[in-house]
Amino acid sequence: MAGRINDEDVKAVRDAVPIDAVVSEYLQLRNAGGGNLKGLCPFHDEKSPSFQVSPSKGLFHCFGCQEGGDTITFVMKIDHLSFSEAVERLAAQAGITLRYEEGGYNPAHQRGERIRLVEAHKLAADWYAEQLATSAEAETGRVFLAERGFDQAAAVHFGVGYSPQGWDHLTRFLRGKGFTDKELILSGLSQEGRRGPIDRFRGRLMWPIRDIGGEVVGFGARKLYEADNGPKYLNTPETAIYRKSQVLYGIDLAKKEIAKTSRAVVVEGYTDVMACHLAGVTTAIATCGTAFGGDHIKILRRLLMDNGSARVIFTFDGDAAGQKAALRAFEDDQKFAAETYIAIAPDGMDPCDLRLAKGDEAVADLAEPRTPLFEFALRQIVARYDLDTPAGRAAALDEAAPVVARIKNSGAQHEVAVQLAGLLGILDTQFVVKRVAQLARWARERGERGERGGRGPAPDRQQRGPREQYAPAPSTPRGPALNLRNPVYATERELLKLALQRPELVSPAFDAYGVDEFTAPPYAAVRQTILDAGGAEYGVGDSQEYLARVREAAPDDTVRAMVTELAVEAILLRREVDEAYAGAQLVTVRRRAVERRIRDLQSTVTRLSTGGDPAQLAAVQNELWVLQQYDQALRERGAAAL
Repeated sequence: MAGRINDEDVKAVRDAVPIDAVVSEYLQLRNAGGGNLKGLCPFHDEKSPSFQVSPSKGLFHCFGCQEGGDTITFVMKIDHLSFSEAVERLAAQAGITLRYEEGGYNPAHQRGERIRLVEAHKLAADWYAEQLATSAEAETGRVFLAERGFDQAAAVHFGVGYSPQGWDHLTRFLRGKGFTDKELILSGLSQEGRRGPIDRFRGRLMWPIRDIGGEVVGFGARKLYEADNGPKYLNTPETAIYRKSQVLYGIDLAKKEIAKTSRAVVVEGYTDVMACHLAGVTTAIATCGTAFGGDHIKILRRLLMDNGSARVIFTFDGDAAGQKAALRAFEDDQKFAAETYIAIAPDGMDPCDLRLAKGDEAVADLAEPRTPLFEFALRQIVARYDLDTPAGRAAALDEAAPVVARIKNSGAQHEVAVQLAGLLGILDTQFVVKRVAQLARWARERGERGERGGRGPAPDRQQRGPREQYAPAPSTPRGPALNLRNPVYATERELLKLALQRPELVSPAFDAYGVDEFTAPPYAAVRQTILDAGGAEYGVGDSQEYLARVREAAPDDTVRAMVTELAVEAILLRREVDEAYAGAQLVTVRRRAVERRIRDLQSTVTRLSTGGDPAQLAAVQNELWVLQQYDQALRERGAAAL
């Protein structure tokens, strides 16, 4: 096992890598006000962005699913890494050499499994690329690319490489870099042979497949030789870092332009992605040996921000397989808020062939939205029936109406139902519209019964803003519900946000507040955590280090999540946050605590006045008088009386 990473180095990594730069590698972020950024949460499905990032504090928090933390936590959660692996990845990006407190510098073979597999793939990608560029054997691969319009510069841009035909060239190379046979098998780069590991890919053109963060996680390999008995395309098998249903080829190159233009072009192959990018369509991506599905949609939705102006264009071959792929894509169409279209090149050519035949302009023109995907799907269904007969029209309606009923936007659903009537040649348009509406209603009712389990009315599922995210979902309880319409809870929440976000405005007064001055148990727990971390005054010097200390001091994940939420949530003020506002929150929380104590003492005085100990009565009356004077001073002088 590797030693524990030095705490100073962990802090250096947190400080060196801005959280917004890391998060924006995975989703599109937009201004949320107050210095925060927002986007669609990568940890749960949502239609409205409730995921917020605070660059100044180095924290993120989702007000929908309650996930939150710092830069390291985000990388751990998004890529399923251990703490050490996440720190090592971020340190590599920042060029920081880590020190380990138990055993000195961390040898390469001690690194976490995922880090090791990614390193192996990076070395393999560089080695394959070098083979393509320099080896005589790779001439076959260079000719293959040239015949498809790709020169050496294009190969370098996309990292295309070549795997030699020998049994174990790459395996021996990676062994020389310190990788074990077990690691090579786990990576999918090697496979078991009769006398030990051999190369999985031999005599093939190699495309590195990168995740959205730009790490090489697998390869797509194209057959070049007739003697190769394998499939035309051979992909990396499922591994700890490669899931074909969760990667999109070219996403690392396309993500910024997809986010900028709110447009994505989905093509079918690696050479199609290359052709599109070289033709100026730099939003092109492709699946890797599998159909476009739900996990791919999640990746795109986060980049598109899933607004109504977003566009997703599918380019499929015009043959039967391409039409089938388009219909499969339509099955997931309603998971997008974006408009979806299909583009089929003339003569059924794919983008690579189209670029060769008609040039870059033809490829760019192909990627312009043409036919809505639902319209294509309906035309494919209708074409299978004889519409000259009543029976044929009825059968076509039976198959097509449920497709239209799946359209969630009621206005669009009505419009498409009218179009369907025209496609079928049914003159009674309202009959088709009502049929579709009825099917949609039945589907909704079935869905609601399934969600409720057949008991009682459906709960309110509307999206809630940050101020209302106080009632955690029943499935993941995180303490008692906090009704922020209760002014006591609302003020306590504001004061804790100030103590975490603007400690200079409430220090040193805040650190004298008792835990019992916070009446909501979750807030009392946060107050105790701040105390355990050294107090709010510590945060005046280094806010990010202070927040890291507070989060580390939290007794459990529930309290830690509340700390993160309060550190990221906007302070509820429509003007500048200043000392006057902070003072008002300090005074309000203190006065309510004083008033509660006064009521308790008044009750005790009443009890002791009827036969109690005179000395005890005098002491209580004296404390009561002192508190009443203090309360009056707070009313009259405000924060100056604290």
